[in-house]
Amino acid sequence: MLAVLTGLNILNYIDRNVLFAVQSDVKKEFLVSDAQIGWLTSAFFFTYMFAAPLVGWMGDRFPRKNIVVFGILIWSGFTFMTWFVHDYNQLLLRHAIVGIGEASYATIAPTLIADSFPPLKRGRMLSIFFLGLPVGSAAGYFVGGYVAHQFGWRAPFMAAGIPGFVLAILLWMLPEPPRGQHEEHAPANLRTLLVDLSRNGAFITATLGMALYTFAVGGMQVWIPTFLVRVRGMDLRAANIDFAIVTIINGIFATLLGGWIGDRLLKRYFGAYYTFSGVAMLIAVPFMVAAIYTGGKFMFPAIFAAVFFILVGTGPTNAALVNSVNAGIRSSALAVNVFVIHLLGDAFSPALIGRISDRTGSLQVAFWVAFVAAGISGLILLYGAKFAPRFQARAA
Repeated sequence: MLAVLTGLNILNYIDRNVLFAVQSDVKKEFLVSDAQIGWLTSAFFFTYMFAAPLVGWMGDRFPRKNIVVFGILIWSGFTFMTWFVHDYNQLLLRHAIVGIGEASYATIAPTLIADSFPPLKRGRMLSIFFLGLPVGSAAGYFVGGYVAHQFGWRAPFMAAGIPGFVLAILLWMLPEPPRGQHEEHAPANLRTLLVDLSRNGAFITATLGMALYTFAVGGMQVWIPTFLVRVRGMDLRAANIDFAIVTIINGIFATLLGGWIGDRLLKRYFGAYYTFSGVAMLIAVPFMVAAIYTGGKFMFPAIFAAVFFILVGTGPTNAALVNSVNAGIRSSALAVNVFVIHLLGDAFSPALIGRISDRTGSLQVAFWVAFVAAGISGLILLYGAKFAPRFQARAA
C-alpha cells in the first residue's frame, strides 16, 4: 500500500510541475500574460479544494480505495488528453478537471497510510509517501525540460498520464486497511465536524501553518523556472534540469531525515512535530531570499539550502495533522485541511505573484509575498506545539 501510494504521489506532483517547466513555451504559443499563466495553477487548486470536502465526506462512509482509483483515472486521463489542447481556454479547462481527480487521491491516501502504521511510526511512513513532493516535482521539471525540448510542450503531459493507469490497477488489487486499527477512537459525529475542528488547536495550527507554507512554496515553485530563464538568462532546459537535480537530491535526503528526526523527538516531547517543522521553516526564509537575490556561483547553493529546510518538515507536519483528529473523521478532516490550505495558499499565490510581476516588472519583487508567508508559517507551527496530542511511547 505504501509503495503504490508513494508511486502515485510522485505522479501527482509530476503532473503539477510539468506545467511549471513549460510555462515559457505556453506563454509564447498562446500569447498570454504572467497573470494568465498563474491562473492555470489557480484554476487547478480551485477545483481541487472545492472537490475535497465531498471526497472527504465520501471517504468516511464508503470504501476509500475505490474513490482513490476513480480519482486517479480522471486525473491521468485528462493529463494524457493535453495532447488535444490548442488554445489557452482548453488548457485552463483541462487543468481544472485534473484538480478534481487529484483531490480524490490527496484527501484519502494519507488516511490509508495512517491506518497501516501506528502513531509513533507515521512521521517516517508519511515522509516516504511525501517523497512524492520533491521526487515528483523534480521529475516534473526534468521531464518537462527535456521532453518538451525534444518533442514540444504537450508531450511531457502524455508521458506523465500513462503510468497512472497501471498504478490504479495495482491499487485496485490491494486490501484496504481497517479504519483506526492502530488506535482507539470514539464514534465519529460528522454533523458537528466543523465545530469540533474549530475547537481543535492541534488541527487549526497545523492547518494554518500548512496554508501559509503552501502559499509560499506553491507560488515560488510555479515561477522559479521562469525566473531562472527570464532574470538569470538560463536556457529553459538547463534551468529545469538544474533545478530538478537540486530538488530531487535534496528533497529525498531532507524529507526522509525530517521524518526520522520527528519520530525520534516525538518520543521525548509531544509537540516535536510542530516545533521541528516551525524552526525549519524559519531557517528556510533567509535562504529563500538569498536564492532570489544572489546570482552567479552562490545562487544554486542558496536554492539548495532553501529547498532542504523547506522540505525537512514535510513528514512531521503531515504526521501532526493526521494525529490531531479521530480516525473516524480523518478523511473529512483532511478534506477540510485541503480546502483551507489551498484557499489561503496556492489557489491565489501563483496568480498574485504573476500579477505583481506584471505591475512592477520584477519577479524578484513579486516573490516577497512568499517570503513573508513562509515566516508566518514557521511562527504558527511553533505556537501549535502546545496543542499537540499526547502519545505514550510504550503503549504505542
